[in-house]
Amino acid sequence: MQRLTDIKVIGVTGSAGKSTTVQMIASILRQKGTVAATPPSIDPIYNVPNTILKCLPGTKFLVLEMSVEYQGEMDYYLWLARTDVGIITNIFPTHTEFLGNIDGVLKEKSKLVLSLPKEGTAVLNGEDSRLKSLKNKIKARIVWFKGENTDTARAAAKIFGISEDNIERGLKNYIRPKHRWEVIKLKSGAVVLDDSYNSNPEALLETLRKFNKLAGSNTKIAVLGDMKELGEIEESEHRRVGKEIASSGFKVVMGVGTPIRFLLKEVSKGSRGTKTHLFSNQEEVLPALLPLFKKEVYVLIKGSRSIGLDKLVDKLV
Repeated sequence: MQRLTDIKVIGVTGSAGKSTTVQMIASILRQKGTVAATPPSIDPIYNVPNTILKCLPGTKFLVLEMSVEYQGEMDYYLWLARTDVGIITNIFPTHTEFLGNIDGVLKEKSKLVLSLPKEGTAVLNGEDSRLKSLKNKIKARIVWFKGENTDTARAAAKIFGISEDNIERGLKNYIRPKHRWEVIKLKSGAVVLDDSYNSNPEALLETLRKFNKLAGSNTKIAVLGDMKELGEIEESEHRRVGKEIASSGFKVVMGVGTPIRFLLKEVSKGSRGTKTHLFSNQEEVLPALLPLFKKEVYVLIKGSRSIGLDKLVDKLV
């Protein structure tokens, strides 16, 4: 009879890229055996125990997204499942309304790797200075990776002896979670970059930089929702992101929500050539957005989950 301890448990946390990383790792590990993995877009408080219960006889790997918003949540996940491999994608100022500040974010998420036994493996982003600070505190072996989701998945796969061919096959076959970096070409000829599932300051800036490369010299429009749960840094972080958007040459920036107004103010201040519009909810955006769609127009859509910009995208396609 198979024991639960026969299953290799991989926990994934971080401020961005968790769901995509989980799906990539699961797709790769399926080349070697049966995998149970948390599906995307479900609150991990329910998702983690439900996924554990889906482990059938013969399951070889259990891949869990361990997202945290409140102090003590990681302790709950680690009580449910002892991990063999702990992965932290990055540390950004997210959920600081509840975790206090970025140090609080690091403290809660780092429990995943600090709890690993000596025979375990911590997989950490070598480009994140805060994660580097954990080096001498972790008992387990440490594997460092570069910042991309594919590099994270490759590093995790190699721990289990997955061949390069199977890694590539797994990455090729993985299904990207919906509303995460989807490039959609509309009938009008406009191109939408749908990254509307969620947002935080660093994730938005990373998406912005990739979007700027994708759009090139074409006309650029952004529809951006509030970045939620930032607490005391809400205004300053929206303004910080707004300053970079102001230098990115957008024709129109539409904001949806309340604190997003601080971002729009920085855009207006820093770029006279950019028109800004503020809407209270996503339902108001469509009538203003549709007339702007035509060839050589690229549209970035991103916001915190509660703003519902994914619903706006669904109306476009």
